[in-house]
Amino acid sequence: MGNYRFILSGGGTGGHIYPAIAIANELKKRYPTAEFLFVGAKDKMEMEKVPQAGYQIEGLWISGIQRKLTFKNLMFPFKLISSLLRARNIVRSFRPNVAIGTGGFASGPLLRMAAGAKVPCVLQEQNSYAGITNKLLASKAKSICVAYDDMERFFPANKIVKTGNPVRQDLVDLEVGKDEASAHFGLVPKNKTVLVLGGSLGARRINQLIEKELEFFKAKGIQLLWQCGKLYYEDYKQYESKTVKVHAFLNDMAQAYAAADFIISRSGASSVSELCLVGKPVLFIPSPNVAEDHQTKNALALSSKGAALLLKETELDAKFQSVFAELLTSENTQDELSQNIKKLALPKATQHIVDEIEKLLK
Repeated sequence: MGNYRFILSGGGTGGHIYPAIAIANELKKRYPTAEFLFVGAKDKMEMEKVPQAGYQIEGLWISGIQRKLTFKNLMFPFKLISSLLRARNIVRSFRPNVAIGTGGFASGPLLRMAAGAKVPCVLQEQNSYAGITNKLLASKAKSICVAYDDMERFFPANKIVKTGNPVRQDLVDLEVGKDEASAHFGLVPKNKTVLVLGGSLGARRINQLIEKELEFFKAKGIQLLWQCGKLYYEDYKQYESKTVKVHAFLNDMAQAYAAADFIISRSGASSVSELCLVGKPVLFIPSPNVAEDHQTKNALALSSKGAALLLKETELDAKFQSVFAELLTSENTQDELSQNIKKLALPKATQHIVDEIEKLLK
């Protein structure tokens, strides 16, 4: 069992950082003496989240291309050259056995330089519509771990392995009952509960919808467990009541999922993977403001299989009440959604990704 060195890069959003940390944790379990180094973008959240998880990180001066002509775009060639040179130095001095990229801009220069130095590379693509960085790196990778079918549109078929996305271990072992979880949040166990998730920062449009529909939920006898996000907590905490529990952030997601009968959520890759494990009826409201509209594509991949409901932000005013009322009254629909979404769960994703990495260790 050699002293292996693993270099991991991914970031910009939690959706890229969290899988990289989960993969590192699994590798560490198998190779306790291994060394790890993360590489991220200097001003992004990975610079804070990765050290919190106990790993060392180096930052590159890189950012994405903006959609319009800005000063940032004019700087892009300089940032790219600077990042490539820095990445080359990091690879040379760390001498990794394998490089792992989970998407996001920093992984571009790092994996490009690792591949150039003959380091075997593994990519992990979380979304049903591949990100630009991973598409550019595909030709250099030995193995590409994906979470959805039909990814041959983006990657060479012989490199694709369907593993699923890493998910939090406490959700794999979900053992909390509804009664206990409801009590934890001060809710009544026998009443139906809707869990509202807009991501860690919150989702303005989902919050506006819930605020507008508070009377509708009340009339239907529905309790709300509402994660409004830390950016919006001050605006919405006034709605806290016996039947509406407003939180800036829910630290105990296992309890929150257990308390819920229905879930309203964004459709980022890690949320979708978690919700497949949870197996409750879900209504996805994708964020339209993300690269290549991948949240809508993630949600469509499930709704087209009868595994979730999907409403675009533009449809909420016209359709939300009728769609949700129908879900509440049809136990058939509830059962069908639950069963179909559970079929898509891949609880051993992290182990399977690390199995692929192990094949490359010389």
